[in-house]
Amino acid sequence: MNILFVCTGNTCRSPMAAAILASREIPGMKVKSAGVFAMPGSEASLSAQEVLKEQGLTPEHTSTQVTEELLEWSDFVFTMTNQHKMLLENSYPACIGKTFTLKGFIEQQGEVSDPYGGPVSMYRQTFEELQEAIGLVIERLKDKT
Repeated sequence: MNILFVCTGNTCRSPMAAAILASREIPGMKVKSAGVFAMPGSEASLSAQEVLKEQGLTPEHTSTQVTEELLEWSDFVFTMTNQHKMLLENSYPACIGKTFTLKGFIEQQGEVSDPYGGPVSMYRQTFEELQEAIGLVIERLKDKT
């Protein structure tokens, strides 16, 4: 099963989400992240790297722009906001049906908060939000396999 996390710049939320899910080491599951407006080749933000290190996760990440090939590779695409989801579905109609907001997939209201430019405490809060949501995503994915 191939999972793609998508946010805006692929430097905060989606790299943290990918690191969280990859750390679970679920057999047969591959994880990537990308951004709808990413500057390819950038590292994760310093605060995202700091939070990942605090959690014992290795922040090895290089930002990637969403591509048709990445979307074709994916079995599930999880976006951080409804705007990201709509942008993908409008630009890449083939991803309709496998693209969900992260919180929508687990039947929660709202969007994943964007810590970009905020203090490291905001990144910690977003990490916790992602960790909780991803735990629920894993349970839902088990039901689908």
